[in-house]
Amino acid sequence: MEVKALLGSADFFNAEIEGQVNGVTAKRSPGSALKPFVYALGVEQGVIHPMTLLKDSPSPMSSFEPENFDGQFIGPVTAKEALIRSRNIPAISVAGKLSGPNFYEFLKMAGVSGLKSERHYGPSLVIGGGGEVTMEEMVGLYAALANKGILRPLRHVKEAAFPAGIRLLSEEASFITLEMLKDNPRLDQRYNKGWTSDSLPVYWKTGTSYGFRDAWSVGIFGPYVLAVWIGNFNGEGNPAFVGVRAATPLFFQIIDSVKAQQNGLAEPMRPFPENITKVEVCSVSGGLPGAFCKRKKETWFIPGRSPIKVCDIHREVVISDKSGLTACPPYSDGTHAEVYEFWPSDLLKIFQQAGIPRMTPPEAERNCSVTAASAKGIPPKITTPVAGLTYTIRSSSRSHETISFLATTDADAHEVFWFLNEGFIGRSKSGSPLYWSASPGRYVVCVVDDLGRSDARELKVAVVQ
Repeated sequence: MEVKALLGSADFFNAEIEGQVNGVTAKRSPGSALKPFVYALGVEQGVIHPMTLLKDSPSPMSSFEPENFDGQFIGPVTAKEALIRSRNIPAISVAGKLSGPNFYEFLKMAGVSGLKSERHYGPSLVIGGGGEVTMEEMVGLYAALANKGILRPLRHVKEAAFPAGIRLLSEEASFITLEMLKDNPRLDQRYNKGWTSDSLPVYWKTGTSYGFRDAWSVGIFGPYVLAVWIGNFNGEGNPAFVGVRAATPLFFQIIDSVKAQQNGLAEPMRPFPENITKVEVCSVSGGLPGAFCKRKKETWFIPGRSPIKVCDIHREVVISDKSGLTACPPYSDGTHAEVYEFWPSDLLKIFQQAGIPRMTPPEAERNCSVTAASAKGIPPKITTPVAGLTYTIRSSSRSHETISFLATTDADAHEVFWFLNEGFIGRSKSGSPLYWSASPGRYVVCVVDDLGRSDARELKVAVVQ
């Protein structure tokens, strides 16, 4: 925790760039540079392990509709890949499941100063859209990962006391988070990573703030934490201020320079924490392998804490030899079993848009028993209307206002039926919206798929002038 080098501005005597502002202690937007701590808390609280499958798909949340930096969605993604690729939707999803502490409370515990109320930020805090940190605060947080989850203050004077610090994260969660960050490849690494397996590992992450005001690269190598920030001291944005393009090259130039000057620079010993192991999971779903999972992969796991959900993507389906459709029970001799992938409709749609074929189950034969079919599978989940949001319609155009009804469904559902206060209002194909001509009032919206599974939520519609 000793500060070896600190550059507060490019030129102390240059008033045009506000050179006498200390950029190390100035508040800056972190962008995605704090995402590792969302995932660390997720590991800590048993929400995820590195191979947990997360959704990177459109996910409206009240009046906030998050997007990714590239404006694209990639569908299902492991927690580790979501962190390395800095996907916003998965990070918000993980943060939404945190409690005691949640992400805001964690930052308060870590001593991040000047935070407004939690309500002021909402989900945007997770993706760096509101809260601000200093470079010193950022470095302290990353150092806590390397120090087995213990946060200590920086020491600017050699003789300064070395306090015990406070525990922010468990040793296990800190270790696993570093293991995820370690596989973030260098920008100039375009060859087999195994060729450089004996090189000094770097555990790092970038950040780019809203409006391109702040570009970050922060990470750990050997016994050091390094943070690089690039931006204008007056807060003026610049499209060139993207973390991975602006800050990362300098970040690795500094690391390479330190390695060249310190021959034999090595990483401190990082023994495995006692309560940690590796387990096999389904490489597709990230769940514990079910009977029909063919491809498996090892991941870090905290016994008694990490999620133990069994894979529900791969399921066996009985197929009619004659029709090629899902057979109806009781099954005759003219049937055979095949394993299919059961993806939710929102992820399946992204696969289809990307031209990626999936082994999805065929439709059921006619006159199949709904009761028998609905005993398995996942019920639909309403995504819009958004829970807790009051929809408004203008009095001048009430007859033309519509609200979209949409639900994600299991792969064996092909059609959904919509009800409003128990009255049927229409049907739509799985993954497709139904548009309802809005009227003011308070309603219960219910969706039922063609296998009898259902979901419901409240809807409020108000009139404004």
